Amino acid sequence: MDGYFRLGMVNQQKDLLKSGDQCIGGGYYHFDFVSNRIILDRESYDFGRPKWHLLEVLKVPSTYRGLRIVYKYDDGFHDDFNVSEELKIEYYD
Repeated sequence: MDGYFRLGMVNQQKDLLKSGDQCIGGGYYHFDFVSNRIILDRESYDFGRPKWHLLEVLKVPSTYRGLRIVYKYDDGFHDDFNVSEELKIEYYD
């Protein structure tokens, strides 16, 4: 899997996919500019929670360079997943 990170204002997560893509999960996001983070949470109706364990490298648009990425499970069972520390991040244009 290529591990491309995509954000967008869409009605359904599938609208972010390109032809031939396979999605390994999704959810919602917001920017926390005070702590310089992108906070990801919840899950996609179609694809469920992100399956971080399937990735070694996450390719992130260079627009988001300098922002840490954190996924919050908010389920009382899992700790937050610090994507920026757990996965290798590669930036692309």
